[in-house]
Amino acid sequence: MSVGNATAHDGLSEGVKGLRLISPTLIYCVLLTAVPLATVVIFSFLTDQSVEGNKIVAAPVTIANYLTVWTGRVYQLIMARSLMVSVSVTLATVLLAYPIAYYVSFCVPPKRKAIWLFLITIPFWTSYVVRVFLWQVILGYKGVLSSTLEILHLSDGPMSFMTNAPVALTITLAHAYAPFAILPIFVALEKIDRSLLEAGQDLGESKFRTFLRVTLPLSVPGVVAAVLIVFIPTVGDYVTPNLIGDGKYPLIATWIEKILLKQNDKALGSAIAVSAMLIVAAVSVIFVMLNRKYLKGTSR
Repeated sequence: MSVGNATAHDGLSEGVKGLRLISPTLIYCVLLTAVPLATVVIFSFLTDQSVEGNKIVAAPVTIANYLTVWTGRVYQLIMARSLMVSVSVTLATVLLAYPIAYYVSFCVPPKRKAIWLFLITIPFWTSYVVRVFLWQVILGYKGVLSSTLEILHLSDGPMSFMTNAPVALTITLAHAYAPFAILPIFVALEKIDRSLLEAGQDLGESKFRTFLRVTLPLSVPGVVAAVLIVFIPTVGDYVTPNLIGDGKYPLIATWIEKILLKQNDKALGSAIAVSAMLIVAAVSVIFVMLNRKYLKGTSR
């Protein structure tokens, strides 16, 4: 009996110690994440007349803001455009990141892998805004790409590739998020038992078929992680559309900024933000569930 009490007491004390250990981080996360998010959700159910500055002067609960967002043609177009750009960026980033991760994992000697990973993280040394401005120089009017094509006599004169905003945004964002896609895929590839690949080839499979039937399925968790890491932040990217598209190709983040700051409608802007979060969450959950079904199917 005394042993049981001592065990319970020790378990309780360990729980208290663990709570004390994580409490500073937990409080920090609650204050900087949960509280602002809860504020946005509350504002989304109010009216524009209910909010003065950052204070709620009246609180008539309404879903009118969500009806405006979900039925308004402009908001549907902006959200669809944002999803389209994010999907294209995700596809481009993952398709380019996979060969790089595969090369580093399977072709680079173990002693040099750390150097390659170090080189992959070099873009993080400079500011994100600086990298976007560099792509302006490359893709802009009389930019590096335009001048190169002109020198090679492949174009009739100076041109700007930023006039096609979706393509320019895809190139810029794919470059910015490439390291985020390479690293999780590399980790998944590193965990693959090389003896499985040797066994596949011993059974008469070519290297390409071994890749399709062994390497690729086993690396799916890394690909899923890369897709989510790239897809979720690019939907709400604010800096790149403003700098690359000069604000002429609005996406959901720039539209929220316009409603919140320029039109000073915090209630409607909050409803747009919450709606965007719900859509992104739904798309991400569906993607993860489909991949779980795929993994179960391949395991059979």
